[in-house]
Amino acid sequence: MRPRRALTLRGTGALLAGICCLIAANLIGAPILVYVGVLLIAVTLVALLVVRLPRRSGSVARQISTDLLTVSETSLVTVRFDLRALRAPHGLWRDVLPDAVSGDAAGEYPGENGLLRYPITGVRRGVWAIGPLMLRTVDPFGLAQREQAFGETRTITVVPEVFALAPLAVKVGASGGTAHTSSSRLGQGSDNLSPRRYVSGDSMRRIHWRATAHRGQLMVRQEEEESSPDALVILDRSSARWATQGEEADPGFEAAVSLCASVAVHLVQEGYGVDVVDSAGNALGTLRGHEDDREGLLVALAMVSPRGAARDVVTLVGGTPPGPLVYITGSLDEDAAEALRPAGAAAAMLFATELSEDAAQAATRRGWRVAALGADIAEAWAEASPERIGVGDVPH
Repeated sequence: MRPRRALTLRGTGALLAGICCLIAANLIGAPILVYVGVLLIAVTLVALLVVRLPRRSGSVARQISTDLLTVSETSLVTVRFDLRALRAPHGLWRDVLPDAVSGDAAGEYPGENGLLRYPITGVRRGVWAIGPLMLRTVDPFGLAQREQAFGETRTITVVPEVFALAPLAVKVGASGGTAHTSSSRLGQGSDNLSPRRYVSGDSMRRIHWRATAHRGQLMVRQEEEESSPDALVILDRSSARWATQGEEADPGFEAAVSLCASVAVHLVQEGYGVDVVDSAGNALGTLRGHEDDREGLLVALAMVSPRGAARDVVTLVGGTPPGPLVYITGSLDEDAAEALRPAGAAAAMLFATELSEDAAQAATRRGWRVAALGADIAEAWAEASPERIGVGDVPH
């Protein structure tokens, strides 16, 4: 960013007044106006020279107390700078902030080196750049100013807000619970390993060398199937379900993303292994109780937007029905609700930001527990959560 030098409104007025005085002096023959005009023009030019003389250079380092900032969460930005320059009469600083975060990032320039601190609050999901540091030099009379940019930008990720949700009344899909599901997913934490033949696409890191040497062909490790409580959360981001808002965020979609994050975090806290996918089948996150899993999901959700088309729920679920199945969508009519099938999930919960009574009835007939998603995410969850599900209640 190149330095900007300009007259202030006061400086522009002084320059114009000086020129007018010179013109008036010639028209009415008043020599005093010549002196006044020359003085005003001279003062303005000196002011421009004063703000031009300081040649700043140096370093700027920016630290943020957290690189993952939740919507509505506050973080502290610390700017360390060491700038060398001729002393300027007066200076103001501001850090360039995107619209997605709010904060009072401006003040009087404290000197050539030191610290600047200010809080920021997350406003909108996404990955945004903070900076550069802008220094504005103003002359003593406020006639001229010069603004320069220093330092690089720092990226911050604003992730969706995660709300506390009420616990499920019963455990579904767990061993000894109201329903049983089995999982052959890799990496479930089991030590019951059995070798199988290598197929194209398998990772070379999973080759079972002892079995390979014994059988004379490549074998890979595979966990044996075991009873495991799994949950699946589907975020319907298909364009047909969401209103186009241009550059503005769709409040309904923001609520849906926040619910998706809240449900996934809540279910893993209840002991489920949670897979999160979008309506096209793209994986958004896999939670197995690790903090890195949670952060990975939140970062992925920070960047999602409505696009593409939705696939059938049965296709997304695959061959093994999950325990809890949570489907989050936008505008849902009766025909679309009739086409949604719970795919044998032990507890199927459907949330929609726009839900007609006919659509709700159609989804209920299909075996979903339905709730309209509004501003109160916890209330919608409580409305759709199963209170009592027995083995015979599992929808098919």
